[in-house]
Amino acid sequence: MRIGILGTGAVGQTFGTRLRNLDHDVTLGARETGNPRALEWAEAHAAQCGTFAEAVTGADLVINATAGQYAVNALEMAGGNPVLAGKVVLDVSNPLDFSTGELRLSVCNTDSVGEQLQRAFPDARIVKSLNTVNGTVMVEPTLVPGQHTIFVAGNDADAKRVVTVLLGEFGWAASNVLDLGGIEASRGMEMYLPLWVSILRALDGNLAFNINVIQG
Repeated sequence: MRIGILGTGAVGQTFGTRLRNLDHDVTLGARETGNPRALEWAEAHAAQCGTFAEAVTGADLVINATAGQYAVNALEMAGGNPVLAGKVVLDVSNPLDFSTGELRLSVCNTDSVGEQLQRAFPDARIVKSLNTVNGTVMVEPTLVPGQHTIFVAGNDADAKRVVTVLLGEFGWAASNVLDLGGIEASRGMEMYLPLWVSILRALDGNLAFNINVIQG
């Protein structure tokens, strides 16, 4: 597939590298042309880079790897609803806010980043997934031994199938992908992050962990 990634940070580059290793055509998108991190990554991985808009143009799949607080703005810069219409947008972001010196969520309880994106871009097919694990585990689930669960949520069943196929390429077994329903399920997925941080601290910073949903 032709995949446009929004975000040049660690998560965006981790996705880009894994996708290139899987022979996908990747464009890493930044807010401005000539982003040094994007240029360096693209040169090292025989890929492309450009603005958010350039990353989305012609993409079969868009991955939002920007910070949750800025996700709506990032997709607006990418071209907004007219450009995103019909496209599958995998949102892996979280609304983390450290502005007070402690972890808070910029949106929770009655809303989520996933829902904000779907409202702002009603013709895009937003799918929330992979936000409940570390960036490296997102694309290499075998870093965590045994069976463990990843979630998907979204209003479009076909879009969720596209994302689930991509998850399978990363190594997520179909039996470990749990569909939580509509995009409103993003609320719980995002509100899990404070617990994720507490688990991380209890594990002395070991990022290679996840949870498993076991049905009795």
